[in-house]
Amino acid sequence: MTIEVPQTAMARRCLSVLALSAGLALAGCGGGQTPTTFDLTAPSGFGRVGGSHATMVVARPTAVQALDSDRVIVKDSGGALSFLGGAQWADQVPALVQTRLIQTFENASRIGSVSAPGQGITPTVQLVTDIRSFDIDAASGSAVVEITAKIVGDTSGRIQRAKLFSARVPAAAVDGPGAAQALDRALSQVLVDIVRWAR
Repeated sequence: MTIEVPQTAMARRCLSVLALSAGLALAGCGGGQTPTTFDLTAPSGFGRVGGSHATMVVARPTAVQALDSDRVIVKDSGGALSFLGGAQWADQVPALVQTRLIQTFENASRIGSVSAPGQGITPTVQLVTDIRSFDIDAASGSAVVEITAKIVGDTSGRIQRAKLFSARVPAAAVDGPGAAQALDRALSQVLVDIVRWAR
């Protein structure tokens, strides 16, 4: 869906267009002042392998402060982080990852019920995740996504299983569209791996 937003008379030279679709979106103008907003996708069609009648709550992922934002991050060869100009995500990265992870579980039909906390569901297990990396590695020109996942018994609080999931995908370019496409593809790999593992 595309939403056209007319500007004031002073800024009539361009229109801001917001287009959120299958993993990418938006085009806008304004001399770089209005960042282009990108979304992430929930994978589907990757096949159902087994299943469970468990009721799962997917907690909002934790992340360091730099990753707990809506900015697209680039990491240089020395490990310094910077924000990619003119690009942003549709929401803070942990919130987007949580939503797309829940949707990926739903698309796979592997869990009896899955939801976010606070939706009136009494879970048998919780999925707790931490986003370690969600950035473009400038040295290799690759998108890097690393997420740790833990299955926690809701009543016992005991960690039943834990694993680190990671993916690297080459970026066509270190710009908004190139970074967003590559990070979306890397995240999709990680989400599918988590869903197949969490049973």
